[in-house]
Amino acid sequence: MPTKSNPKAALKESAPKSGAFLSVQELEELQEKHYNEATRYMDNAKDYLKQAKKDGNMYRDAKYVRTACGTAYSGVLIGLEGFLIQKGIHSPDKKKVRKSVEYYQYNLAKLDKKMLDNFICAYKILHLSGYYDGIEDVRVIAAGFDNAKSLIDKIKPIGLNGSATKKA
Repeated sequence: MPTKSNPKAALKESAPKSGAFLSVQELEELQEKHYNEATRYMDNAKDYLKQAKKDGNMYRDAKYVRTACGTAYSGVLIGLEGFLIQKGIHSPDKKKVRKSVEYYQYNLAKLDKKMLDNFICAYKILHLSGYYDGIEDVRVIAAGFDNAKSLIDKIKPIGLNGSATKKA
């Protein structure tokens, strides 16, 4: 049984098998679990950025900036998984197939163009520029975090702090 100390176990247990049908209640619970886990990742990423220490428009410790960007991007992917499952797009078996950025782009292009735009920006800024290239510009990283937040807010379940997420 999943505990609060192990939210990843809760996500794994809640993930539907390919082709599975979920009730409305199961979809809502799944959406809430993914949303909560994605926001937890974003909170952790913000904490890492605080450790990077700003000096004007630059961060001074690239290690923490890279860690923050990687963590924030992981939060985006967790949120997108919940969104895609809610829309009836079940991911391939994680043990056999690693999802590519094209997987997310293809599916978001069919569902929500604004989310697609936010995802592409979050991918380029957080994953490529922030995590891989180690960019330390405060404004660029803030833009990546804004895109990530917009994506995650889009999957916010109804009833969590007055959210207005539409039901499918």
